[in-house]
Amino acid sequence: MALRELKVCLLGDTGVGKSSIVWRFVEDSFDPNINPTIGASFMTKTVQYQNELHKFLIWDTAGQERFRALAPMYYRGSAAAIIVYHITKEETFSTLKNWVKELCQHGPPNTVVAIAGNKCDLIDVREVKERDAKDYPDSIHAIFVERSAKNATNINELFIEISRRIPSTDASPPSGGKGFKLQRQPSEPRRSCC
Repeated sequence: MALRELKVCLLGDTGVGKSSIVWRFVEDSFDPNINPTIGASFMTKTVQYQNELHKFLIWDTAGQERFRALAPMYYRGSAAAIIVYHITKEETFSTLKNWVKELCQHGPPNTVVAIAGNKCDLIDVREVKERDAKDYPDSIHAIFVERSAKNATNINELFIEISRRIPSTDASPPSGGKGFKLQRQPSEPRRSCC
C-alpha cells in the first residue's frame, strides 16, 4: 500500500481550539486546560484512505498576533489548511476571512481548505449563525464542518474529507465535490483570490 505524506496546517485566532482538535485527532484525548501554542507544534497520524496510507504531518500554529508573521513558514508546501473559528465568538469567524486571504496570497496553489467551526457542544450560546457559517465556505469551495474536540464530534470526518479532496497520485481529479483552488497566473503578481 502506498504511503503519502500530507502536510496540514491549522490556522486561526488564539483560543479557538486548534490544539484540542489536533490532540483529539492524533491521541483521541481532550484536555480542557491545554496551554496556548507558542510558535507552532507538530504531530503526525497515519490513516488508511482507499488504497493509500495518508500520513498527516500536522502543524498547529499559534494564533496570537505576535506569532502571526510565522504562519507562512508553516503553511508553505501544505496539501491542506484547516482554518478554525469558535462558534460562540463572532470575531473569530470574521477574522478567519483574513486567514483565508493570507493563504490565498502566500500559500501554495491547489491547497485544500477546510473551514472548521469548533466547540459545537456549546450550540446554545452560538454567536456565529449557522447559515453564515455555511455560506462563506460554500462561496470559496472549501470544506465546511462544525465540530467539537471535547465531544469528538466530526474530528475524524474532517480528515477523511481532506483525504478525499487531495488529488490522487495519478493526477485524476478528486472524487465528488469541488476542491478549493488557489489560482494564480505565473506571469501576474500574487493577488488575493478571495
